[in-house]
Amino acid sequence: MVYGEPRRATRRDGGDGLNTSSTEPRHLVAVWNPSYESNAMEEHLRILLDFAQRFDREEITENDVYVWWGKVRSPNRQQRQAHQDDIRALGDGIRERETHLYLTDYRSLYVADLDCVIEGDLPAAESTHVPAYYGRNRLNCDFWFQLVDIRRIVTDDLLGVIEELKQLRNVHYNDRPVSLYGGMVDLPLVVTRPDGRRYFDERERDAITGGALWAEWDAEHTAGLGAIEAELRDNLFGTSVWRALEPLTRTFIATGEQVFRAHRGDPGFDFAPVLGSFSKALEVQCNAIIRHALAGAPLLDRQAKVRDMTRDVTEGQTLSIGELARAIGGEQRLNVALQRALEPRTSAQWFTMSLPAMLDAFAEVRNAGTHAERVDRETATRWRERFVGVGCAGDFVELGRVKTRQGFGPG
Repeated sequence: MVYGEPRRATRRDGGDGLNTSSTEPRHLVAVWNPSYESNAMEEHLRILLDFAQRFDREEITENDVYVWWGKVRSPNRQQRQAHQDDIRALGDGIRERETHLYLTDYRSLYVADLDCVIEGDLPAAESTHVPAYYGRNRLNCDFWFQLVDIRRIVTDDLLGVIEELKQLRNVHYNDRPVSLYGGMVDLPLVVTRPDGRRYFDERERDAITGGALWAEWDAEHTAGLGAIEAELRDNLFGTSVWRALEPLTRTFIATGEQVFRAHRGDPGFDFAPVLGSFSKALEVQCNAIIRHALAGAPLLDRQAKVRDMTRDVTEGQTLSIGELARAIGGEQRLNVALQRALEPRTSAQWFTMSLPAMLDAFAEVRNAGTHAERVDRETATRWRERFVGVGCAGDFVELGRVKTRQGFGPG
């Protein structure tokens, strides 16, 4: 039985990064077992990336870019699949909203864009979209999940996985936060995500990846970042602030820090990639804060002049750091709305009063570095210390402290 239909050419919900259905969307959490295949995630990613490359070469269509993930049936289980009716119902609603399949082996966590659910056996024609270990190990599956993209959230960080899964609520456990210890039973878990976080909005993706899948972007940009992310969390930012930042923000911070540390002893190195990564981190986090804070505000409070056009800043393309500076600092209604929507008060004041000047100053340096031959070590050091908090209260730490008031809406 098939639940859901291909919809890769169709955007769901709005462009504000939030699911907007009146019914709280449901998602799934599954665990992969290394005893079946030691590199299970890598095998699925390899197939997805291979089809993405074939699409880039115009050998196949976009609808052919996917991989199947099977919910393996244990030979020791006699009863039917847990939450079977919920999985069927979730599959039927996939066209209406972004639906996630969270995948973990406890050390790492990924989120996949779920496109279709099949109960029982897959058609033989789908074999090229399935990792070979399913057949080699004669694995039977209750359900198959069609994944059209996969994003890394946490790598090689048990504590990070624990913190991220706390953002999800287990529907069949009184809506309590998902827990690795004692909570991973009757898989896959059926969960909700109260913050409405979306991971696969096309406009957000295209602004960062240039149109490539997140799986492609991760393969190129996130290798080896797990250790430095954990080090930044444990020794500089603190767990609460680090986890308050968007996953992509953390990736860009870690990337900039990794490049800086690798080359800070080389005075002739071009440090433009360091400033570029920090610039992307600022853009991702500031845009996310604005979208969440103003999601329920009146239209006039959400508008700003961007590139000679009046735009709703909670929709459409991601604002650059220069555009963010002008929107936050130069649009009075938007500025006042943000002051009302953000907390604590000190963080709201910093975001609406101090941040625009910093963004404006950094935009000048960043733009100059983009067009100049190189960014020198001294410039990169000065901004890196300010951002990550070497000898001062870092701007990224301040951003991590900015919260959105619960229930903010018109009036």
